[in-house]
This record gives sequence, C-alpha cells and structure tokens, in this order.
Amino acid sequence: MPNVVAGDARVDYQVRGSGAGIVFVHGTGFGAQGTWGHLADEFTDGRTVLLPDLSGCGATEDNGGELTAELLADQVIAVIEDNGGSPVDLVGFSLGSVVSATVAALRPDLVRRLVLTAGWAGPGDEYLRNMMTVWRSLADNADAFGRFGTLTAFSRSFLNTVGKEQLEGLVQGNKPNEGALRHIDLNLRADIRDLLPKIEAETLVIGCTLDATVPVQHSRELHEAIANSSYAELESGHVVVYEKTAEFVQLVRDFITKP
Repeated sequence: MPNVVAGDARVDYQVRGSGAGIVFVHGTGFGAQGTWGHLADEFTDGRTVLLPDLSGCGATEDNGGELTAELLADQVIAVIEDNGGSPVDLVGFSLGSVVSATVAALRPDLVRRLVLTAGWAGPGDEYLRNMMTVWRSLADNADAFGRFGTLTAFSRSFLNTVGKEQLEGLVQGNKPNEGALRHIDLNLRADIRDLLPKIEAETLVIGCTLDATVPVQHSRELHEAIANSSYAELESGHVVVYEKTAEFVQLVRDFITKP
C-alpha cells in the first residue's frame, strides 16, 4: 500500500479505482478496511477511492503520543495532497466525522463535498462521556470490552438478525488494542465546535436514530451548526455502514453526484 509522512506518522492508505477523489475516514479502532472495505468498490466507477488508516490503525506508524482531531486531520490532508491535492469528496464515520469536519474547516480548498455520519462536535453530553468512560475502563477485560462495544455499536434488531455465531465474531473482532484505546481517549477530549462555522463545503449530515454510541441528537446539532448542510436520518444503530449498507451508499452517492 502507498504511504505518506504526516508529522511524526507514516500514514498507510489504500487506493482503488481512478478519477475524481473520494476519501473515506474510519472511526474508532477498526481502521479503513474494517470500516469501509465492504462498500468502497461501490464508489470506484469513475472515482479514485482513498482509504487512509489513521494513527492507531492498520500499518500506520507514529510515536504513540496523544492524539488530537487536528493531528489526524493533518494525516488525511497529507493523503489528499499525496494524490494531487485536488478537492475531494470527504466521507467520515463516527470519530472519522470529527476528523473530516476538522479537515474541511482547516483546508476548505481540499474539500468539495463533505459527509458526516454518526459524529459529534464536542464534550458536554454526559451520556457520551459516561459511555466512552465505561468502554475505556474495560480495557483489561477483552471479552467485556468487545461485548460492550458491540452492544452499543449495533441496534437490537440487527444483533438479533445476525444471530449468535456472527455476533460472537463481532465481539472477538472488537479488541482493546492500543490504537482503539488512544481513539477512545480522543473521543473524550475532542472539541471542534469552534471549527464548524468555518466549514465551506456543501455538507450532508447523516444521523442514526437507534444509535446507542453517539445519540442521534449529536448529528442534528452538527447539522444546525454547519451553515451549508442538509440532513438525513437512517433507522440504524451506530455502525450504519454495516446495518444499512445499501441505504447509506445510496445517500452518499446521490449527494456527491448531484449537480
């Protein structure tokens, strides 16, 4: 995979397809392949799809220090510039929405259209703070960490649909590795409220009505804070990219291809 240096990090990323750029920014812990690998090829018709692994995920390497939204935004910016620096469509999920909004605010010249999915703007919500704090506190119990993360990531109806065997696979794939814990620490600190008025790109905010990780009100607040934004909701738990893959892909495709 190609890589690019951003600060003290060597950022690995995937490239699929060719044409105008679209960048997908993953959420907490799972990396680009784990978040987007199953749907990225839906966008390769006439598009270059870029899938960066932020610090803490994949083969990306850094000094292991404290993460900030700005630091991770610089990594996304480096990937865009490494691929010509033309404006891209930027799609973020969860923590990736926080990072993508930061990119759009700091480098409006690099973002054509922006999609923020299941994101949030900053601290102040006691539910979110306590949820992340409990999840972080389970780091020494891998099974409990995985079960709590899976329980909050997906809706009850989805978990009942996939069945016990696949659910156990989800639990096993949700491990308290160093990268995931660094991301959770950032989730507790991140505050981009002052950056949102600086976003110039036309923006689509997608909220998930059954989200037990980042309650849907956070997406509604993002929409209210971004001047040139539209809003859509899907009946899904937090990980809408798996629960409602087809609906999510259609929303994003319609948004980035409209005149």
